[in-house]
Amino acid sequence: MKFSMIPQVLSQMLKKPFTNKFPAKYIPSSVTGYLKDVQSGKAKMIPPVETPEGFRGKIKYDRDTCIGCKLCIKVCPTDAIEFIPETKKIRIYLSRCCFCSQCNDICPKNCLSMGDEFLLADTDKYSSDLIVE
Repeated sequence: MKFSMIPQVLSQMLKKPFTNKFPAKYIPSSVTGYLKDVQSGKAKMIPPVETPEGFRGKIKYDRDTCIGCKLCIKVCPTDAIEFIPETKKIRIYLSRCCFCSQCNDICPKNCLSMGDEFLLADTDKYSSDLIVE
């Protein structure tokens, strides 16, 4: 009974890890500083992480196609979508979004879609990077 786990432990030790190492050659002193450098083009992620097909990342919004029907607002379980009456368009707060993709599924014009951007961490939940307009 005690030795029945040994083959499984050995096989796990010889497998590659499922997670990616931090995408930098050396661990940076400040992760947020490193991510800002990546956004500005001063640093590069090594190796680039490919997202799988069907990944639910940052929402893409085609403002010109939107007709302002508000169906996405009705199905959003987290109230992450706001209607702007002056422009008859929407605003999406990614800090509230649970990335369920219900707004994408119900949109009659397909102006909403899930992107592959996954680096959405920010210190300010109302930053321009976390608001899709």
